[in-house]
Formats: sequence, structure tokens, C-alpha cells
Amino acid sequence: MILRSSGVLLPISSLPGPYGIGLFGEEAVTFAKRIRQAGFTYWQVLPFSEPGDGDSPYQSISAYAGNSLFIDPRQLRAEGLLTDSELEDAVYPGPDYAADYSYAAANSNRFLRLAFSRRTPELIKEIRAFADRTDWLKDVALFLAVRERYANKPWWEWPDEKLRLHEEDAVKRAREELEDEVLFFCYVQFEFSRQWFRLKSRINQLGIRIIGDLPIYVSADSADVWANSRLFQMKEDRTFARVAGVPPDYFCEDGQLWGNPLYDWSTHAKEGYTWWLQRLAVNFSLFDIVRIDHFRGFSSYWSVDSAETTARKGFWAEGPGMDLFRKVAEFYPDAPIIAEDLGDIDDGVRTFLSASGFPGMRVLQFAFDPVSDSTHLPHNYERNTVAYSGTHDNNTLLGWLWDASESEREFALSYCGIPDVDWGVGGVTSPGCRGILRTLFGSHASLVVTPIQDLLGYGKDTRMNIPGKPSGNWTFRVTREGLNALDLPWLLSLNRLYRRENSEGDGEL
Repeated sequence: MILRSSGVLLPISSLPGPYGIGLFGEEAVTFAKRIRQAGFTYWQVLPFSEPGDGDSPYQSISAYAGNSLFIDPRQLRAEGLLTDSELEDAVYPGPDYAADYSYAAANSNRFLRLAFSRRTPELIKEIRAFADRTDWLKDVALFLAVRERYANKPWWEWPDEKLRLHEEDAVKRAREELEDEVLFFCYVQFEFSRQWFRLKSRINQLGIRIIGDLPIYVSADSADVWANSRLFQMKEDRTFARVAGVPPDYFCEDGQLWGNPLYDWSTHAKEGYTWWLQRLAVNFSLFDIVRIDHFRGFSSYWSVDSAETTARKGFWAEGPGMDLFRKVAEFYPDAPIIAEDLGDIDDGVRTFLSASGFPGMRVLQFAFDPVSDSTHLPHNYERNTVAYSGTHDNNTLLGWLWDASESEREFALSYCGIPDVDWGVGGVTSPGCRGILRTLFGSHASLVVTPIQDLLGYGKDTRMNIPGKPSGNWTFRVTREGLNALDLPWLLSLNRLYRRENSEGDGEL
């Protein structure tokens, strides 16, 4: 059970900083200090995976590899691997309120290769030791090196058929031919790990715990599928007959056709769910608590023919259910997991979630249907719940108030005791946002989490993601001025009033 507490949702990419995207720098420590001063115990982030299609952290080339864009070049300068002029050249010339993934990717690749070119024998020894104790890294580093050789084509378009099929002799030959490139990608993950764990230690010492995010699926063009095809529903020619998505819902009337490969759960079961146990182990080391996205997919998952252009036509197929999580419990009896159980939820999913014992989620923006007694209304929350004002997939609170139907808005204003005359005012003292947040914090849910945009009273132009929209998402960044504008005394009073402040910083599950 989570202790009564509160948290803030802010992706690493959304932190302020001089390099075109947020990263593992002092800005992260400053943010952690500020939310701690306001009485918060948790900082929730989005997946740490390398962004894929549309810059989404939920579509990545590896379930394990960390996002190289988060590596701070200032720390490489401190280690003598970059010069002052090279650090100055890395500064982003554009606006500081939006992430520029193209610039950040080119910039990161440039300074990481410069740093790698100056590696010392001692550093090489550390990199090799890291690779030897990191089981997943050799396949990932080779996958990235081969992908680079073939102009970033997906693995099924590689001209070497044996390498496409991950045959042992071809893999061995490629590893020898690309030894230096493989070592470079091992170095990137070594540096990512080194910087993150140093940063996490400092944040934890402040009394802030990190909630990570684990996507249930991996991308088709990923090291995971290339190296472990047996674990996925694939035809003999290594194509996908059916892919993942969700049916029509609140977010998208056509459903969401994610296109991710579906797991072959019978093979996972035969192998004792080893791949999942390893994946969870990695995430449990990275984070203090892990939110598993689309948790209902373990109970039943939406299967869509790969030829379809929307997710409307599909069917629910049976997942592993508690068979997987009984195995997880053998290795992690008190697994620190939050189950994202939003969307199309039936009695079978509810039974499964209850059996798991993991806290589920509620989103206040979903609550205000004036003719129903929604489970998202605070008076219906169970204690073992993580309640959000909104998630990365939602509009901001202020944006939602403006875009809601008149009946929804009137119900929300009445329920939260917000004066009609002031509901549309934005900023840190926004009456609409403050009234909704006060209602959320006063709920019975053990943990409440709110995106930084809602604490600042920002509008829908700062929304992080619109599900079903293929591009233009994930770019929001908060500026230093924005963070400085946080009303820390009011937030602290809110946490204290509703007994969510944890003076000892103890946020264990």
C-alpha cells in the first residue's frame, strides 16, 4: 500500500536547460528541491527509452536501452572528454519552451562521439565491465551498429539474410566487423546509466522518489524483436499477422492502431517469463516505483489484423493474467508497481487487477459526466489508488475546462466548489485549477499526481500528447521562469491540509 502522499508528473525531456531538450543535469536537482519544498514525495517521469516514431517514448528501438538524449554534455566536460568550446557549440539556439528532437539527436550523437574518441584505457575497461554485467546490452549495441551500417533501415530490410534472422554465425561475424561501433553504443548506455544513477541518488536523498513508466509493448523495429522473435506472434517469414492497439474510446473514435508486435504468451510461459522478469528487474533498479502502461493488456489485449488502417476491427485475446504475476511475486514479493487500468475495462480486468493487489489509476478529467456516478469521481476512490488530475495523454486542466461541454463544466464547477465567474482564468492562482486540485488532494486515494502544467495553470497549447495524432507531440518544456513561478507556499499548505506531506521522505510501497 502506498503511503498517503502526492507527486508531480514532469518528463525528463520537459526540464529546462540549454541543449534543446531536458536532460540529467542540475536542472533536475533544482526541480526536485522545489517540489520537495512544496511537500511532494514523488516525481513521475515518462519512459526512459530512446524516442521512436513521432518522437514517442512509447515506440523505441529497445525495451532496455536508455535515451541518449538525456546525457548531459556538461558532465562529459567535467570528465575531460569535451572542451569548453565544444560545450558552447552544443547550446541550442532556438526557444526554450519546446523540445527539438532532431537538433538534440544530432547534437547528442556529435558530442558523444567526440567524448568516445577521447576514451582512456581505464574508461574502456569500465565500459567492457559494464557490458559484461548487462545481459541485454550486447544485442542492443550490435543492433544499433548494424542499423547504422544499413542507413537506419528496419531490421527486416537488412540485405544480410542470415543477420536478419539473427543466426549465430552471422551475429558473431557482425560483432567482430563492427567491434568499435558496438563498443561506442555500449559506451552510450554506460554513460546514460552512470549519469542517471548519480542523479537518482541525489534526488532520493532530498526525499523525492521516482515513478517510472514501462510501456507494455515494444516496437517492431527493435532489438527485442530482432533478437527474440520466438517471443512474438510472427509468421515464418518474420512478418506480423496481427498487431496491438485499443478499440475506440474517449481519446480516439477510430481506436488507436499502435502497430506493435503482440507477444506469444505461450512461449513466454514455457520459458518461465524470463524476459519479463529481466525487464522488470531493470526498471526496478532505475525507478522506485514502476507504472506499467496498458496493464489491462496482461488480462486481455486488442488484436488487429496488420492490414487494417484503424483499430476499429479487432478482438480481445486472452493474456497471461495472474500466471505472469504469480511468477513476478516469486522474485519480487512486494513489487513496486502501479497498474494503468484506464480505457475499456470489463469485469475480468477488474478481477485481475484486484488479484494482483497493485494500485490502479483514476483520472479526474474523466469524472464529470453529469448523469453518471463515475468511478473517476473522488468520492468513489478506493484507498489503494493513484489519482491524477490528468496524464500525459490528457488535455491540461485549464484546457479541459475550456473544451468541456457546458454540462460537464457546470458539474465540475459545482462538484469542486469553483465560482462560475472565474473558472477560465489561467496561471498559478487559477481558480479553476486550484478548485479541482483541492478536490483531488482531499480524496481518499493514497497517492495523487498532477502534471506540472496543472500546477502552473497552463492551457491546452502545453499539452504533452494527443493520442492518435502521429506528429507534433512530446515537445512541451517548462522554462526556468515557469518553475520559479510555482506557488510553493500554497502547494505546501495543500499537502499539509490533506495530510499528504511526508516529512521523512519515506515513499515505499
